[in-house]
Formats: sequence, structure tokens, C-alpha cells
Amino acid sequence: MTFINIDKSAPAPVFLQIASAMTDQIRRGVLVPGAQLPGTRSLADIIGVHRKTVIAAYDELLAQGWIETQHSRGTFVSQKLPEIRPRALGKVATDVNRQKAGFAFHKNPMLDLPVLKGSNTLAFNDGFPDPRIAPWDALGRAYRTALRQGIRKHLVFYGDTTGEPSLRSAMTDYLRESRGLSLEVENLMITRGSIMAIHLVTHCVVRPGEIVVVGSISYNAANLVFKNAGAQLVTVPVDQRGIDVDALEQLCRQSPVRMVYVTPHHHYPTTVIMPAERRLRLLQLARAYGFCILEDDYDYDFHYDSNPIMPLAGADTGQNVVYVGSLSKVFSPALRVGYVVAPTEIIEALANLRRITDRQGDNLLEASLASLIRDGDMRRHLKKAQKTYHRRRDLFCDLLKSVMGHVVEFSRPTGGLAVWARFDPACPLPELAKKSKENGLRISDGLYYGAHLNAARLGFAAVNEEEIERGMAILKKLV
Repeated sequence: MTFINIDKSAPAPVFLQIASAMTDQIRRGVLVPGAQLPGTRSLADIIGVHRKTVIAAYDELLAQGWIETQHSRGTFVSQKLPEIRPRALGKVATDVNRQKAGFAFHKNPMLDLPVLKGSNTLAFNDGFPDPRIAPWDALGRAYRTALRQGIRKHLVFYGDTTGEPSLRSAMTDYLRESRGLSLEVENLMITRGSIMAIHLVTHCVVRPGEIVVVGSISYNAANLVFKNAGAQLVTVPVDQRGIDVDALEQLCRQSPVRMVYVTPHHHYPTTVIMPAERRLRLLQLARAYGFCILEDDYDYDFHYDSNPIMPLAGADTGQNVVYVGSLSKVFSPALRVGYVVAPTEIIEALANLRRITDRQGDNLLEASLASLIRDGDMRRHLKKAQKTYHRRRDLFCDLLKSVMGHVVEFSRPTGGLAVWARFDPACPLPELAKKSKENGLRISDGLYYGAHLNAARLGFAAVNEEEIERGMAILKKLV
């Protein structure tokens, strides 16, 4: 048994080292099925350990089925193992190409895009919140409470596919009060972020080949979901009041439309608001032509100059609107919690579909967020964040105008977390973004929104006043 090497400084117990060494030799075929093993006393003398250590190793091997004992005869390698022939050592796995699969599979090139990641690097990003001001202490206390109560409140078991009941209840009340939505708990489902909500709704509502209408400038991630579901994507123009509903009506007269995707509160990416009369017209078209309106209200909670216009879902009497939103913009992109509001039968269908993709969310996190809503922590945070982001928006826009007004056109957004900036053709965004990154500031190269636009969202919420000034100084130097 010279193959058994003991290292008493290793973290693994000695008996497990013995068992592991013998298992390895059985796998290699050195110890063949039926081979007799030394007695515990003999093996202990050979490798220089206490006999009880060898007995423990043999017990472990017996429990795993590698060896067997025969009364009065001794201990043997199990006869039930397949015969494994020894082979010469050499290159075993070092020359295997781990990059290529040994079977055919489908890779959609449309989805082969870089993954957007956040960091502490100075950036005027797409419009993220500032996680540094999120109520982490309150969330930590709520999470510890959820952990302590996990067994009693059934938080550590399989849960409801529609979401943790306490968060569904809290969000139902919150959406009634903040957005004027008429809903019951049965009309709401919790998801892992809004993009999961869009994915589930699309695969529940749209069949391959059916028409989904989006703005000519729209949320690319949602467009990818629609295309991946096999939808026929058709665009309508976008102006200073959102999508053109006249163009949508002309389209509906020509072809059956299954779904229309809109971001009416702050159109993505341009941040413009769809006025009330256009919203009502869109609802009338949905009722007349029987299509679903997928309303993505991604940053409703942040508005600065006036009261927000209520969601389409609040004025929907025909049950044509499916409303999705996210708490990720409220707290942090790392908290993947979104929601869907829809007729009960749609929620039931979405929950059934979720069972084969994600099963359920994080019960402990969802219960913790419910506590933050019930205890008022989320409202206090939103009030604080609103004031903070309002100040940052004003400073950002003032500096953007003074520093880059000669090459950038933009409107001061009334809400949201970013500015839609259109650059002069003489200032190509990809080149500016490259030079900016080299100087310590990350901005979008604009390609995500369409190379022909030479425009990008410049986020102001995730950077404080000193960082805004520092970033603008970099752009001033480059421009």
C-alpha cells in the first residue's frame, strides 16, 4: 500500500485521506474487484497510523460501496464494481478542448452581445440608481429577521410561483397608493427583475410570426426578447410625445397586431413623456383591435418638476394592459425584483410558465423587502433619493449645457435617472467614448441605441456632485 501518502498537516482527516487514496486506486484498476485488502492491524503498521484510523477508513469505504467484508475471510474490493483495466499514465485531460461541445446545439447570434456590468469606475451610465444611498442597514435588519423566522413563516421551503405572499400584498397596497392602480393580490406576480417579466409575458401572449409593435427607438433588451420568441417586430415612429399612435392605427388596419410595447412615463431611451390624450387613444386602439399593451414603467418613482402622469394600466377599462416594473431602480441593480400586474388569468398563466424556467424567487429577500415597504423604509428612501437625484439632475444638465452645449442637444428630463443626449456628427460618439474611457470616464458609445443616431443616455443618478464635476471636466478637455 505504498500508494497511500499521509499528510497530517492537510485539512482532510487522515482516515479520509486513506479512503480517498484507495478509492483512486480502485478507479484506476490497480485494485481490481475481488482483490483482498490487508487487515486493519497490518495496514496500520504499514502506513504508520493507529489501527482505529484504518478502521474508520474501511468503514467509510464500506458505506460508499467500494469494499465488502466476507465473514471470517477478510475485506475485499467490492465484486459489484465494473472491472477497470489499468492504463499507462500520460496526457489525460490536458489536451482536451474545453471550448468546443461534442454535440450540436443552437446558438442565437442575435443574443451574442456584451453583458452590461457596473463597477465603482466613474461613469455616466445608462441610468442606474446610486446603490451607495440605498437603505442597506434596514434591509440587513429585515433579512436577519426573515432568517430567524424562516421556518415558522415557511420562507425556507418551496414557495408560491407568483412570489412571496407578504411582498405581493405589500406591493399591491403600494401600487394602489402610488400609481392609482385598481388591483387585488391575485393580479400581481413577483419576478426576478422587469426583463424576466417581459420574457414571461411575451412567451405567454405572443406566438411565432405574430406582430409586436415597438418604437423606432426602443429598449433593445425587450426587442431581443420579442425576436427570440419568434415575433415579427414592426416599428412605428417616435416623436417628442412618445410613439406615434396614428402610425399604429394605420398598421392595425393593415395587419393583426398581437402586442404593443411602450414606456410611456419616460420613453426609453429618449425620456419623453406620452401625454394623456395619446395614452387614451392608445387604450382605445387596444380595445378596438384586441391587442395587448405591455407597459414597462421602469422608473416611475422618480419625477422632479411635476406630478407624474398615471400609468396606462390605471385607466385601462378593457383589461388590455399588462403592467411591469422593477424595484431594482429603487434600490440597486443587484436586487433582482420586478413585478407584473395583469388580469388574474394572465397571472395564472405566467406562474405556470415560470415553473419551468425559474420556479420561484428569493423568499427571504422578498419577505425582507415587504418589511421595508410596510415599515415605511422604502418611502423614506424614495423621498431622500428623489431630492438627491433632483439636485444631481440640475447640476448635470447645467454643466452639460455649459461644457458641451456646442456639440450636444438635449432636453432636461422631468424625471428618471438619465439624459438623452444627441451629439453633433462632428463629434462621433464611439471615438469620444474611447478617449473618455482612456481618461477615466465611461460613457456609452451609442451603438446600443443605433449607430445612425449618434446619441446616448447619460446617467446622472449614480454619480455624486463631485463625480459629476470631475466627469464633465474630462469631457470638456476632450471636446
